[in-house]
Amino acid sequence: MHEEVQTYRRQGFGTAMAPKAPYGLLIIDFVNGFADPAVFGGGNIPEAIANTQPLLATARAQGWPVAHSRIVFADDDADHNIFTLKVPGMLTLKEDGPASQIVPSLAPAPGELVVRKTVPSAFFGTSLAAWLAQRGVQTLLVAGCVTSGCVRASVVDAMSHGFRPLVLSDCVGDRAIGPHDANLFDMEQKYATVMPRDAALAAIGATVQAAA
Repeated sequence: MHEEVQTYRRQGFGTAMAPKAPYGLLIIDFVNGFADPAVFGGGNIPEAIANTQPLLATARAQGWPVAHSRIVFADDDADHNIFTLKVPGMLTLKEDGPASQIVPSLAPAPGELVVRKTVPSAFFGTSLAAWLAQRGVQTLLVAGCVTSGCVRASVVDAMSHGFRPLVLSDCVGDRAIGPHDANLFDMEQKYATVMPRDAALAAIGATVQAAA
């Protein structure tokens, strides 16, 4: 076992957290701008988008609450903030701009929540937590990008709001693989369960059978 992992284990991090029904799905910022390497994309984001398509189909078939997030700034930049001071290009993401639109393959269906945000977390300053709580969600499956930014921020806030985050490791992506891997490790140690999509769905299926 790698020395760093031994340190985490010795200190009690990384405790297993079984999925618990009811389930919900949050898809973070899979928009055209983050799918395009020439804008904000790159790395393994295209693969994560492709892997999320059957996940979204499963969530819909199971009747799970589904929420999507987009970064959207005012047309006149009136809501510019520290995020845009650090990353000025974020101000190009406007309500009607092509870059801020959710990719067609994951387009929201009627009844699915679309959260507009101006910071990394999909929870900060939005109705997402209340929307999920109203629908009884206990375990929140998480897909989206980028792993080291908006995904991580949303996972930390999901945990802080009392949801059990379940990060689908092959359904989240980043423009660089190093930060992607490091943040998956860190989230698994501190905040979430991290599993590949198929393993996670199998684990959920097993809990459903056990409860039957």
